[in-house]
Amino acid sequence: MAQIIVFGIVLVASLAFFARSCSRLIQCLALGKKDDRFDHLGTRIKNVLVVAFGQTKLLREPFAGLMHVFIFWGFIILLTAVLEAILEAFVPSFTLGTLGPIFPPLAVLQELLGVLVAICCLVALARWHCAPPKRYFGREVTGRVRKDATLILTLILIIIISMFGTNAARMALSGQLSGARFLSVRLAPLFAHTEGEFWYQFFWWIHILVVFGFLTYLPHSKHLHVLTSVPNVFFASLAPRGRLGKLDLEDENAEKFGAEDIRDLTWKQLLDGFTCTDCGRCAAACPANSTGKALSPRKIMMNIRERTAEIGPVLCAGAAGNHQELLAHRLLGNFVAEQELWDCTTCRACMEECPVSIEHIPAILDMRRFLVLSESRFPAELAGTFKNLETNFNPWPFSYESRMDWAQGLDVKTMAETHGEGIDLLYWVGCAGSYDQRYQKVSRGMVKLLNAAGIRFAVLGLEEKCNGDPARRAGNEYLAQMLITENVDTLNRYQVRKIVATCPHCYNTLKNEFPQFGGNFEVVHHTELLQDLVKSGRLRVSKKIRERVTFHDSCYIGRYNDNYEAPRNLLGAAGAQVVEMERSRDKGFCCGAGGARMFMEEREGKRVNVERTEEALKLNPKEIATACPFCMTMLIDGLKAKDADERVRVRDVAEVLADALI
Repeated sequence: MAQIIVFGIVLVASLAFFARSCSRLIQCLALGKKDDRFDHLGTRIKNVLVVAFGQTKLLREPFAGLMHVFIFWGFIILLTAVLEAILEAFVPSFTLGTLGPIFPPLAVLQELLGVLVAICCLVALARWHCAPPKRYFGREVTGRVRKDATLILTLILIIIISMFGTNAARMALSGQLSGARFLSVRLAPLFAHTEGEFWYQFFWWIHILVVFGFLTYLPHSKHLHVLTSVPNVFFASLAPRGRLGKLDLEDENAEKFGAEDIRDLTWKQLLDGFTCTDCGRCAAACPANSTGKALSPRKIMMNIRERTAEIGPVLCAGAAGNHQELLAHRLLGNFVAEQELWDCTTCRACMEECPVSIEHIPAILDMRRFLVLSESRFPAELAGTFKNLETNFNPWPFSYESRMDWAQGLDVKTMAETHGEGIDLLYWVGCAGSYDQRYQKVSRGMVKLLNAAGIRFAVLGLEEKCNGDPARRAGNEYLAQMLITENVDTLNRYQVRKIVATCPHCYNTLKNEFPQFGGNFEVVHHTELLQDLVKSGRLRVSKKIRERVTFHDSCYIGRYNDNYEAPRNLLGAAGAQVVEMERSRDKGFCCGAGGARMFMEEREGKRVNVERTEEALKLNPKEIATACPFCMTMLIDGLKAKDADERVRVRDVAEVLADALI
């Protein structure tokens, strides 16, 4: 009876402490803005099964991922052993053997996973202390992160060892040996001629106390993700990857736009902060962080968590008046530096690698929005870009009246001339295709390809304006919405149904963001259209290129829109010998131009485009192929920086295909 009373006190105290910690966490999340994440329940459940329980993102790093899979699933299965130990406190004779035919396979699974979890914990401990993952190089791994990981892994080891000890001592004490518990039954003889009751009680109490200690410590450790990862995956955004949330700029009750502190973020963004595992996968994949910039996506998430932990309990307790110093702090400024935000290329590599579906980029861009819309603080170079977008409708100081100069000598019709009649699709030329001298060649090449395929097309000509991507990714939502709305009105006036775009940023905005403003069109990237034309025989390859080519994946057609194969198929159709860079497809490395970085200078660290160019040059290619005007510019500049521009050239996939058709 005394044991039951003591156990009951421990059980109630542990659960009460755990419940209190969870309640405080939920209260802190409630400080964030509303965000409806309860739609499409079927898809959300599927994501949980695939990402959270299937551990698919963790397996992108096979060695570490496999260890985590064993620990995760071992933890899940071994909860049955914890339940058995708890029930034994109230019913001393209880064992899982009462489950009948279910017991043997469950017992085997417990024992097998117990061994695997123990091995993985030992390997993980050795890895942490002897050979930390490369993604931690350059970071402090001897402090809180390693101590917390060591403590958690040690606690799990003790839980496993005490489970085997309890099972073995129980069998030695009762004489009922179970072959299903293949390891415990071999350990049972160790306790056969000793004080069996003592060892049973010893291991049982160790097991129970460490389990409850683990439970109470968990909400206060970096391993809080054990509790929050499944909900975070469930509530992950189901909107198109390339779509940013739309700000209601006409909200009369809005005191400010964008995010300065935690109450300006959504509850899901606060949950992201608490869910961060501090694994560093996002930082290792980040082009800015990899080239010595201030930005670390991991740090941004940890800063959100730290700021929420700092001010959240005060706000929830209604004690703000007694903590004026904490209230004076802000997430942006006291925790996150402005330069960190402007370093981001919005390439989405961080979100692609995150094993728990954290959404770094929306939080970063919400803070950019605050700086631009509420504070008018942004890099000096963007002032000219914003002015050009507002007056010339392109990011450069070129007059909108010269927007059709690229088409001189070509019989290119405008929508104003055709009134949209007899047109198969609209060719969205884009600002780069209209004004950039190098990319004008791609625009002219596209006209020839479309004509060769017998496609009836037209362009907007002087009515086309920047799609708004540079402004929106730079935080200037007001300017972006103005440009998007004007373009949508023009397209709807002509009743446009299908659009092809060569620029991935135009393509992404037209496809994923124009629908927010009433612009619903079928939008294809030029590589997708050309692939279909080659497959259907409307474009015929008459000669093979036979050159060694490596393809650079644009982030905005790759990670944002899952288009990896169309460009490669076109290069293959043209006869090119395609060789892959070490980082390609969904692991591709950004050129450095996205997120309006095209219009800002890199003032610290190594240039991102040089890093990417060096990776391409390792393959000794004749050409670097792209499908993006910004990538083309950055790679050409990278080749010049490496004095390789005379032996290696950069061409758009459309240019490579056009040569094969001649």
